[in-house]
Amino acid sequence: MISNISQSKYLITGNEGCFPLRRLALLLPRAIGDDLHRSRNDGARSRSYVGVVSDGLTLWQASVSASVAPDASLRKAGLKVQNSLSFNNKLWMPLTSVCLKSRTASTYRCKVVSMSVQQTVKNKVPVQPLELENAKEPPLNLYKPKEPYTTATIVSVERLVGPNAPGETCHIVIDHGGNVPYWEGQSYGVIPPGENPKKPGNPHNVRLYSIASTRYGDSFDGKTASLCVRRAVYYDPETGKEDPSKKGICSNFLCDSKPGDKIQLTGPSGKIMLLPEDNPNATHIMIATGTGVAPFRGYLRRMFMEDVTSSYKFGGLSWLFLGVANSDSLLYDEEFNSYLKIYPDNFRYDKALSREQKNKSGGKMYVQDKIEEYSDEIFKLLDKGAHIYFCGLKGMMPGIQDTLKRVAEQRGESWEAKLSQLKKNKQWHVEVY
Repeated sequence: MISNISQSKYLITGNEGCFPLRRLALLLPRAIGDDLHRSRNDGARSRSYVGVVSDGLTLWQASVSASVAPDASLRKAGLKVQNSLSFNNKLWMPLTSVCLKSRTASTYRCKVVSMSVQQTVKNKVPVQPLELENAKEPPLNLYKPKEPYTTATIVSVERLVGPNAPGETCHIVIDHGGNVPYWEGQSYGVIPPGENPKKPGNPHNVRLYSIASTRYGDSFDGKTASLCVRRAVYYDPETGKEDPSKKGICSNFLCDSKPGDKIQLTGPSGKIMLLPEDNPNATHIMIATGTGVAPFRGYLRRMFMEDVTSSYKFGGLSWLFLGVANSDSLLYDEEFNSYLKIYPDNFRYDKALSREQKNKSGGKMYVQDKIEEYSDEIFKLLDKGAHIYFCGLKGMMPGIQDTLKRVAEQRGESWEAKLSQLKKNKQWHVEVY
């Protein structure tokens, strides 16, 4: 039974001209709801949606009918609700949609005319096609640098971080039409447009990015993939000013891209970060800095969000350590907190905020300090067969390795021997860049 769910802000995002709308997110400004099934009625200029949305805590089944009109014709109207839903009388929802054909933006407003919601705690999102579960081996290098997949299309680019985050990180959804399938933990290669300045007449080199979605994508239909990309900029150490000539070519291309832009993909590649699924009750310890959280978002959506119980029903422990600069730099924080509240026995989430927290010595809190804080428990889990993953900038590993070595010595163990055993048992997974 639902009662008095209030929220003063709504969001609908569009992908193509006025219609069709591709995603509907209700109940929180940055809710999880992805690519709802929809029906069209062009004559009445209305849309009906059936799908799954989230308030950050609970997944809900929802059906929504909306009428759309330009700003000039707006006027308030009633809202028919069930189960005493309240939305603070904020009945109008702003919509900025981009027409892919004319590349012009128009602002519209949508009025919810009827809505029914049924609570489905712990119910998961249906995905398709389930044939993606049938492959025995992961897809590898289906498209290579000399013959990339050239018809992938940008669906959306969303800034993930707050105003006080150092730098900009974007969540980028790419439509590959189901033609570049992948598994959780793999990477795509991206070839930015233009000519390689070091090799005139040749394209740019491939840049690899860990995929931040499951094989079904954020649309749950197996046709999209998501990347988590930080815009690479260079500041002159003497003047402190940004030097555009030294900016990251591919990251800026991706963060500046618009819906409808074409993108060249290679891959998928990588096997070291594949999520082992032979034991659904296993423990997975994930350690990330910044955009290194990308593959772990894919793991967690597979474990806790998607309905793939016919092939993978997770019942173990998943423990995420995420290191970033400050609270505004946290990535996918709402998603992770929702899992924490729905699955407290199966998910743990610890953050290291270097500019806001102090370690036990009074210095900045880095992810290795969090590991040391829980070192005894982590080592016991590793002794019982837990998998441990590391993803992020390669500079993260020396500090982490030093911490693990020090802890091992305090326990009277040889870190070199333990590390060798973890690798032999395929418990140790590292992808740094």
